[in-house]
Amino acid sequence: MNYPTWSDLNNESIVPPLGARLAPDVGSVAVLVSTEPDIRYLRITLEKPKTQGFFMGTLMTPEQDSGGISVAGPYIGAPYGVMLLESLIARGARNIIVLGWCGAITSDLACGDLLIPDHAIVDEGTSCNYKVLDPDLPCSTPDKTLSDGLSAHLKAEGLNVHRHPIWTTDAIYRETFQKLAWFKDRGARAVEMECSALFAVAEYRKVNITALLIVSDSLASGSGDWNPGFRKKTFKTARKSACKSVMSFAEKLL
Repeated sequence: MNYPTWSDLNNESIVPPLGARLAPDVGSVAVLVSTEPDIRYLRITLEKPKTQGFFMGTLMTPEQDSGGISVAGPYIGAPYGVMLLESLIARGARNIIVLGWCGAITSDLACGDLLIPDHAIVDEGTSCNYKVLDPDLPCSTPDKTLSDGLSAHLKAEGLNVHRHPIWTTDAIYRETFQKLAWFKDRGARAVEMECSALFAVAEYRKVNITALLIVSDSLASGSGDWNPGFRKKTFKTARKSACKSVMSFAEKLL
C-alpha cells in the first residue's frame, strides 16, 4: 500500500531544500543542464562565472551577487533533478530553462533535432508528491508563455524546433516494445528521464519552466534496434547550438 501523496500536498516538508535558509543568491534566471558534456561546454563559453560544488555537480553563478544567470548540473533521473530544482527555487530562481537530451521514439524526430515538450507523460515516481495526477493519463506541462518565447527565439536564430509531447521514465533499461507502443499511442514522440517531475515541481512552487531537448538517439527503428547518435556530427553541432541559444534566451529574460 502506498501513502496517498495527493492528500498531503498542502503540508510543509520537514526537510527544507538546500539553500532555503540563505538569502537568494542565484539570480532569477537559471539554466538546469542534465549532461556533463554540456556543463563543460558552458563552463568554457561563459565569462568568468563563479563556480562551486552543487550536490554531486556544479553551480555556476554570475560575478555579481544580484541578478544574472545561474547554470547548474549535471543530474540524472527525476529525484535528483528535482533536488537541484528545489534548491535553485529556494535560492531565488523564478524562470528556469531545462537543457537536456532525449531519445526519439518515432520517425518524426532524428538525431540532432531540437524539441520543446508540449507536455510530459508521467512514468516516474516523483511527480505524485507535487501534484494530483490524472489516473488515465498522468501529465505535467511547462509554462506555455516561456515555451512559446523559447521557440520563437530559436526560430529567430535560424534553428528548427519541434513541439511534441514526451514520455518521462525512471527506468532507462526497461523501455520495452510494449511500453514504446503504449506511449506512442498516447502522443509521445520522445523519451527522457526528468521533465515530467521538473514541470510538476515548477507548477507546485509557482515558478516558470520550459525545456529544450536535443535528440541524441532513437528507438524508432522498425527492426527494433537502438540507434545511438552521441558521436554523430549532427548531434554535436546541435548540442553547441542549443547551449548558445538557451543562454542567449536566458539573457533576454533578465
